[in-house]
Amino acid sequence: MKYLITVILFITALKLNAQEYDIMKFGVKADSNIVQTKAIQKVIDRAASRGGGKIVIPKGTFLTGALFFKKKTKLVLKEGGVLKGSDDIKNYPFIPSRMEGRSLKYFAAVINAYQVNDFSIEGPGTIDGNGSKFWKTFWSHRDSLRKIGKESTNLEVSRPRLIFIWGSDNVKIQNIKLRNAGFWTTHFYKCNNILVENTDIRSPYQPVPAPSTDGIDLDVCKNVIIRNCYISVNDDAIAIKGGKGPTAHQLPENGTVEDVLIENCTFGNSHAVLT
Repeated sequence: MKYLITVILFITALKLNAQEYDIMKFGVKADSNIVQTKAIQKVIDRAASRGGGKIVIPKGTFLTGALFFKKKTKLVLKEGGVLKGSDDIKNYPFIPSRMEGRSLKYFAAVINAYQVNDFSIEGPGTIDGNGSKFWKTFWSHRDSLRKIGKESTNLEVSRPRLIFIWGSDNVKIQNIKLRNAGFWTTHFYKCNNILVENTDIRSPYQPVPAPSTDGIDLDVCKNVIIRNCYISVNDDAIAIKGGKGPTAHQLPENGTVEDVLIENCTFGNSHAVLT
């Protein structure tokens, strides 16, 4: 009897973890003009409170600010499903984060996962950063400084990354299209066992170049496979980061990037394939 109860509990746990939460069944509308961050976040929170599950983006375009995934939740975008980032920075809270090899407060990404082991993002749909407004602001700021003999840095203009995954193991991004990031496209920090596979990453270099839209940033990560991907961005396709500054090696939040395999990938426009 004891073993039977154990088996039943195990099967129940598997069913809960595999449950799908189609956001439209919870009141979210396919409308690219209405920011629905709160409504989508409620679906994520509901799934997490019930043991986890897949947050499903069906066919249609859904406008959102920063979303925070919880333990045992995953993201699935169906064919024709588009999760589109808001172009208003007010929809991205200022939180403890990591940027440019330093631990600091910065704006949340469109998709955020902190200490979410086994987190995954699956297609074949699209996550679109809708970054055009952020790019134009960046170039306008840079040009105004150059007129007075100064240069700008990446952090002077407020803009969100597309995906930020922090402190999570066994992460997968597969069969997805990532477009038009406001800043870096995917940023992994202190993650172990990462698979990025069959992922199409693009941000334009013309007519309005998308500044600092690195395709994949690996920051203090180990055991990474990047396979069968296409990357075309207006910065580094893949960037390796572990800390920055003269005392970077002394800080516990910094470290090495180890055991990275990049295979069978195709690169379009980029400043470099790997930096």
